[in-house]
Amino acid sequence: MGPVSRYAPPLAVMALIFALSATPDLSSGLGTWDLVLRKIAHVTIYALLWLTLARATDWRRPILAGVVAVLYAVSDEIHQSFVGGRHGAPTDVAIDCVGIGLAGLLWLLTARRRGRPGPPWPLRPAARASRAR
Repeated sequence: MGPVSRYAPPLAVMALIFALSATPDLSSGLGTWDLVLRKIAHVTIYALLWLTLARATDWRRPILAGVVAVLYAVSDEIHQSFVGGRHGAPTDVAIDCVGIGLAGLLWLLTARRRGRPGPPWPLRPAARASRAR
């Protein structure tokens, strides 16, 4: 896997998170549902960030992927504290960690069921051959 295909997905997810955090007001006007939907979005986007980071490390460093994702969550909340109409909240970092943890748990359960760590799908034969070298 080349560097672009390896690192572009996590960088794209990070750029999306940054852009959403830089938006002064993300309220949808749905009242209580707005809060619920935003928290679900936190869990989902940070689960996706962990998955793309784990993929970038060939699924061999899940803890590193988790640490990077948590550090990005903290930096995102710090960034939000400088955006007008937004505020950084430690509870949002905790919610982000739930998404990271759920993605990691899903990966772990999938790997155990398959009997080996790695991606939750079989590698292509060409990829296996290049890894054997």
